[in-house]
Parts: sequence; C-alpha cells; structure tokens
Amino acid sequence: EAEVDAEQVAQFRRLAFSLAKEAVDATNGTMIVEWLEEIVKVLHPSAQGHKADLVEAWFSPQGDCPQRIRTLLSQAKRTVDICVFTITDDRLTSAVLEAHSRGVRVRIITDNEKATDIGSDVDRFLKAGIEVRVDHTAYHMHHKFALFDGELLLNGSYNWTRGAAANNEENFVITNNSRLVAIFSKVFEELWHQFKP
Repeated sequence: EAEVDAEQVAQFRRLAFSLAKEAVDATNGTMIVEWLEEIVKVLHPSAQGHKADLVEAWFSPQGDCPQRIRTLLSQAKRTVDICVFTITDDRLTSAVLEAHSRGVRVRIITDNEKATDIGSDVDRFLKAGIEVRVDHTAYHMHHKFALFDGELLLNGSYNWTRGAAANNEENFVITNNSRLVAIFSKVFEELWHQFKP
C-alpha cells in the first residue's frame, strides 16, 4: 500500500533477485521461485490474477514479428530487459531507443562477437546511454528473450534481425505467466551480474 515510484519498485525488484541468487541452491529452487512470485505480486499488484492469462505464438516470416515487438516496447512503462544474441533490425532498435527516451529503464545483454558485427546496433544503444553488457567467453550468449515491466516475457528462436523477420523460419512466444516471468527475470539478473565489466 506504500506509495513508491517506478525507480523504487525497480530497486526492490533488484534486491529481491539479488537475495534469491544468494539463497538458491539445488534443494530450494522451487521455494525461491515461489517467493519471487510473491514479491513480484507485491511490487506489481496488477500481476495478481486480475489480468487474463496471455499466451501468444508468433512465427516468421509469415507474421509481422517486428511490429509485435515494437508494440511491446511502446507499451513498456518502467523497464525493458533484453537478452538477445544479435540486434541488427533498425525497426526494433528505433523502438528500443524510443522507450529509453521516454524514461523506461532499458538493459541489454548480447553476445560479445555479435556486438561488433557489421550492422550491430550496440554502439547506437551505448551512445544513447542504454546499459549494455556482453559475455566475455569463447562461447556464445545465445539467448533470445526479453522482459517488459517485469510482467511480460518474450522468448523463442527469434533474433532481432531483418533476416529473422523476412527469411528465417523463427518463432517466439509471449506470456504473462508469473512463474515463467520470475524464472527468466532471475536468469537475466544472474547474467547481468556475471557480465559486469
């Protein structure tokens, strides 16, 4: 019931995931995820059963996947956490930059090799003041998921590229399932900490 602003909510959320990361082990993972779900419900009351379940499946090149992602970015009010192997589609990049310019906190995790590819938009994000982290391993950070306001998850094979939109057989699912959102949020926070410069 306390009156808190979006930044305070984001701080509480980060603290909750930090505590969960410190406490989780092989024996209590389910309990920790359930605890995180309760924290998310407290921080975002609209996530408690008042909304209908959302489950969407999108496929390329048949569907307009970039437009659906642009819509999610335009509707974000507080946070967008993007964990995608490669980002080169300028339509999506412009929507990310627009969200950032509206005051949405955007964080991006991407692969270190793809970040320096021709066409990569990572430099544009950095110049705009968006926080970006990359892995520093010989292997790939190959995830393709994003979280919107800690309430919606986008996950699938879809890289944020024009090739994925126009040519490749790709997919992603969008859901507001709180358990999945909590699990992917935890993974994002772990990677964000792991890839700290």
